[in-house]
Amino acid sequence: MRRVSTIAVAGISTAALAFTLTACGESSTESGDSNAKGVGLAFDVGGRDDHSFNESAARGVDKAEKDLGVKSKMMTAKNGETEADREQRLNSLAEAGYNPVIGVGFNYSKSIEKVAKDFPKTTFAVVDSVAPGNNIDSITFGEHEGSYLAGVAAALKSKSHKVGFIGGVNNALIQKFQAGFEQGAKDTDSSVEVFSEYLYANNDKGFNDPAAAKEKAKGMLDRGADVIYTAAGLSGNGSIEAISGQKGAWAIGVDSDQYQQPGLDKYKASILTSVVKNVDVAVFDLIKSVKDGKPLTGPHAYLLKDGGVSLATSGGQIDDIKEKIEAAKKKIADGEVKVRTAP
Repeated sequence: MRRVSTIAVAGISTAALAFTLTACGESSTESGDSNAKGVGLAFDVGGRDDHSFNESAARGVDKAEKDLGVKSKMMTAKNGETEADREQRLNSLAEAGYNPVIGVGFNYSKSIEKVAKDFPKTTFAVVDSVAPGNNIDSITFGEHEGSYLAGVAAALKSKSHKVGFIGGVNNALIQKFQAGFEQGAKDTDSSVEVFSEYLYANNDKGFNDPAAAKEKAKGMLDRGADVIYTAAGLSGNGSIEAISGQKGAWAIGVDSDQYQQPGLDKYKASILTSVVKNVDVAVFDLIKSVKDGKPLTGPHAYLLKDGGVSLATSGGQIDDIKEKIEAAKKKIADGEVKVRTAP
């Protein structure tokens, strides 16, 4: 079992990828013969066009197609899926000969663990969770560390001294975003008030409900928040839309650099920054390792000190506080600041 501790992060360029959508909510992208080996990618709810988490994973496949000449097939989860649904999706990719097979999102953890046992010669990976298995790469990120920097930026940019956090689903993973954001804001301005709320307690629809996020953001704006950070996948698009309608308010994006997302172009003047998780880099690393015959397996953490997470600077909206952001980043990387993983 190969473990990796240091990650070299390279820039990722996005290539166009065509999609076929079916009425049941499944989507797939395929290059070449379905029986040919390549990478199989199973998205979480929201699919590639969430402008966030799934989109970042897809960019890693795009780069692998371009640079390594691999083929690919992508499939998307629906709201309210069962373990059996996820297992069936992963099985179909492995049976077709795709290698590696990647589950994008913590919801794939149990199904990856089970299906990987049936295909011991195939390398599997799960993003945002740790699953046991000799042929599984468990990819995790320092979301709390990137979110700390977002909290620093929010506190420095807020004029009302009121900022907000919106999470898609109230689970341990999204609580990491909340904890880091709250700590960064409070460490920067002890008088700042942080509103932290969730769209759903335990329903994955929280990552695929822009209307709910839009209403939640409106409520926070009405209470005086002028910077709102949303960690909710596709739902975050609704939050950004609401914030763009309020003069002087800022949105903080998540997972991808949302300022650069074409689908959010009309709102980008209101996007302060984004906490970027380099899922694309992790996905490309895994695909290359399999192609090279040395597949990555075991826990594989992409942290702030490795460049695994970062704070986007697109638009230049945080250029004036760059030195303070860099100072906070250095304290985390040096271990001077320990960022909490739970509120």
